[in-house]
Amino acid sequence: MRKYILVVTLFLFFSNFLSAQLNENSISKIRKEGMENSKVMEIAFHLTDISGPRLTNSPGFFRAANWAKNELKSLGLQNAVLEPWGEFGTGWEQTKCYVAMTSPYYTPMIAMPVAWTGSTPGNAIMSSYIFLIKAKDSAELYEKYAGKIKDKIVMTYSSDTLHPSFTPDAERFSDEELAKMANAKPGTPGEGRRNFSPEQLAIFRQQRAFRQLVADFYKQEKPALLLNMNGRGNDGTLFVSGGGSSTKGAVNNYANVMLSSDDYLRIQRLLEVGEKVIMEADVKTKFYDKDIKGYNVIAEIPGSDPVLKNEVVMLGGHLDSWQGATGATDNAAGCAVMMEVVRIIKATGLQPKRTIRIALWSGEEQGLLGSRGYVKDHFADPADMKLKPEHEKISAYYNLDNGTGKVRGIYLQGNEAAGSLFSKWLEPFHDLDAKTVTIDNTGGTDHQAFDGVGIPGFQFIQDEIEYNTRTHHTNMDTYDHLVPEDLKQAATIIAAFVYNTAELDQKIPRKELPKPRGNAARGF
Repeated sequence: MRKYILVVTLFLFFSNFLSAQLNENSISKIRKEGMENSKVMEIAFHLTDISGPRLTNSPGFFRAANWAKNELKSLGLQNAVLEPWGEFGTGWEQTKCYVAMTSPYYTPMIAMPVAWTGSTPGNAIMSSYIFLIKAKDSAELYEKYAGKIKDKIVMTYSSDTLHPSFTPDAERFSDEELAKMANAKPGTPGEGRRNFSPEQLAIFRQQRAFRQLVADFYKQEKPALLLNMNGRGNDGTLFVSGGGSSTKGAVNNYANVMLSSDDYLRIQRLLEVGEKVIMEADVKTKFYDKDIKGYNVIAEIPGSDPVLKNEVVMLGGHLDSWQGATGATDNAAGCAVMMEVVRIIKATGLQPKRTIRIALWSGEEQGLLGSRGYVKDHFADPADMKLKPEHEKISAYYNLDNGTGKVRGIYLQGNEAAGSLFSKWLEPFHDLDAKTVTIDNTGGTDHQAFDGVGIPGFQFIQDEIEYNTRTHHTNMDTYDHLVPEDLKQAATIIAAFVYNTAELDQKIPRKELPKPRGNAARGF
């Protein structure tokens, strides 16, 4: 009997040893392919420079989505489709934007149309004095300016002033910051989270209500062009996103552009001392409403295990961007990395046990719409939490959407049980500066759609580089702001995580299933 037990023990030991060796061999293959034969920048080039801005349902979005679908097919993935997730609304793009001050002297303006807003009247360049509005509330707005701004170029008074920045645009996480993340405790507010007082929330609500009143006033009064001040950036960087409505048939009857803060404040100072400032403009935009459904790009590497192939490991990022640039760091970087992940797995010849499914989402910038629609269609509606059969078949979802920086670790999204496993998976990449596992979570992106229905959803920790200072939602978010070595590193590490998840005997541990959220699920 002892001899039999010894033989079994030795068999189990050598089986586990062989399994570990095979896993090490697999990770070595992934690392070699990802770090030495990377195609991530080629993918990023197609998604940015070739496709252009990728506002959801715009021509640029569909250029990128169709290219990605076909590229995934060419890599050997199956079931590659543009899958509808529900109704989104109209597409939109700018077709012309020329804005210049012509008096008291000529100077071109740094300007960008706000998404889903209209065009200046006529087919030629318009010229008009600029009308400055100063109103502290809606009563004063209507009393002083109703009936006076039709077909005018209009701007509203800003009390902002510019200050030089004495901190660098680009930064990496320090050892101290990463240690603080690693030592975070469950249930404590994490880095980047802000808790507002009731008084602050009341002020925010008042400001939002006033902005809506002003927007309604402009729709009624119909100026030719509204000038907005870029509130977050300077040095020529425009933070620009949406302002009109994507709802089919919505009223978007005037042009609306974001000016650089430097240009805006110069014009305002001239007007305040009585100068007659004249501006000429030709702003043209186009709406697309033949198909108002939203689409995600979906493709798969089928699993090889007779049983586990029916389970799924998902990975993704959002393909849509804003209109100011080509959305390189937000989020062509994440999509290029995830496409590179599946390319790496295919190129190595590895045969994952579970099916690996990549998803490139649309409508993320408008509220995680693509991922939420997909989760609702396939897994569960957070409103009632009635689970669909696919819910128990998915092991985990991995997301990347925090810029071009290298992966420094992973946020657990409160899933404490997954921590030791992920720490082990990061060990082969400590020399690539990826070590940190934190119980905390990062800001809102598509992993939250999965977490909202009890599916393990994770976002990786990335160095911020110049994400919040220079590229996120700006006219500077271009290919040249990508860091190739960081994206190679990210794709390699995420490929290892995805492959390891596909090879596990069990699915990734899950947190307690969320309670139904009713109407509140709109914001999950």
